[in-house]
Amino acid sequence: MYRKKDRSAQRQIHMLCIEELVPKNHLLREIDKAISFDFIYEDVKGLYKEAEWGNPGIDPVSLFKIVFIQYIYGIRSMRQTIKEIEVNNAYRWFIGYDLMEPIPHFSTFSKNYTRRFKDTDVFQKIFTHILEEAVRCGFIDASAIYIDGTHIRANANKNKSVKEIVKKEAKQYQADLDEEIRRDREAHGKKPLKEKDSDNGGTEGKDSENSSDSSDMSEAKITDKEAETAAITKSTTDPECGMFQKGEHERQFAYVTNAACDNNNFVLAFTVGAGNIHDSVMFDKVFGRVKELFPEEIDTVTVDSAYRTPWIAKQIIDSGMKPAMPYKRPMTPKGYFRKHEYVYDEYYDCYLCPNNQVLKYSTTNREGYREYKSNPDICRNCQYRSQCTNSKSCQKTVTRHVWEAYIEVVEDLRHTPEIKAIYERRKETIERVFADAKVKHGLRFTQLRGLAKVTMQVTLTFACMNLKKLAKLKGKSSSPSLLWNYLVIPASLFIKFKPRFLAFA
Repeated sequence: MYRKKDRSAQRQIHMLCIEELVPKNHLLREIDKAISFDFIYEDVKGLYKEAEWGNPGIDPVSLFKIVFIQYIYGIRSMRQTIKEIEVNNAYRWFIGYDLMEPIPHFSTFSKNYTRRFKDTDVFQKIFTHILEEAVRCGFIDASAIYIDGTHIRANANKNKSVKEIVKKEAKQYQADLDEEIRRDREAHGKKPLKEKDSDNGGTEGKDSENSSDSSDMSEAKITDKEAETAAITKSTTDPECGMFQKGEHERQFAYVTNAACDNNNFVLAFTVGAGNIHDSVMFDKVFGRVKELFPEEIDTVTVDSAYRTPWIAKQIIDSGMKPAMPYKRPMTPKGYFRKHEYVYDEYYDCYLCPNNQVLKYSTTNREGYREYKSNPDICRNCQYRSQCTNSKSCQKTVTRHVWEAYIEVVEDLRHTPEIKAIYERRKETIERVFADAKVKHGLRFTQLRGLAKVTMQVTLTFACMNLKKLAKLKGKSSSPSLLWNYLVIPASLFIKFKPRFLAFA
């Protein structure tokens, strides 16, 4: 038995306002209550021209609220976002439009971006202001930060590409490494390495007692020159993205973003680059920003194995923080001794092989590795030679970085209960942030082209994720049982953080 629905109610007239059509527990109500968006007027000051004629532009707060709706709900395009707003009363209420007011055209934001917001820091200011509010409320717990990277599929056809030979960029820390190499060679009685010649690639900087004849040196120059360049696949559709392939995954053009979050999953800082840039290369910028914002609060920095390099370990430890890094499996071929089976003797500065033979220091190369070499006369008749080296000269070489001591500190910390517990939280923090960004907020791929526009998308995505979390936590804090958690935050805490945030913005 059923009752036939009287559909004449669809044409009935009701006296109500749009406020009554929005559910009391709607997410947009919580967001609107959590933060005042009037700060946007200050952020866009100077980007709008005063004119006595023509139609006035759309209100900046309403314009950015439309953008927030797109990124909060992961709507794939601005065209679709406008369609959703036209039929969604909660969306209309959030941007300040009534039931009959026409919604702006979907091209409005793109035109404003081109004419006003391009090459400005307005999006970064919005991200920073939301983060400031979270700090003021005491929701940020930066005692441990988590840094990782993820790739965003680019809007580029992988079949439309060209091969290019590009010059390799010098490491950001090359000056520090060169100075450390110079001191290390000097301590071992070695001559300084010769500077590379920009025209012919330079020499390998070998010591006089180890130098080869002129033909060998010429070959060394050619090899070194080739090492300074690399062949890359460049998209003709979006030249600023990069070809990316991880393991058995499909090769694709992509962008990469590296981000840092706190214990409560607030995104603190991030950077965006081409997809062929390694995570360890992007670490410096992210870590520098977080350290600038929270110089005294950070105790532990948690990263995955891609960041386990001597330079990154040195940065973290020299900053007075503890690195939480996982074990990295050695790349030794199957059937050969692994590096940990060669014991380093710090007092005599040498290595002992599994057959208890000494590998003496030979030189420190340009990459910052000390080379320890065995006696080929002994190795030639060694019973373990097949497990040690397949060198035709019957000589085993073991390398040790000049900053290897920092990696040893990392390895010691890795076994402590505190670091183990913190590293276990990666899957609940930064990995969860990236999962939500991709699944719920549309960051798995981008329909935009160019590094600047993709950076805008990443900035607004992380800003909206922080905004959602801020609204949820404020909603919980406003309940009577938890009200004291919010009220006892002294104003001095915000004053303590605000100068750093203003400098960051």
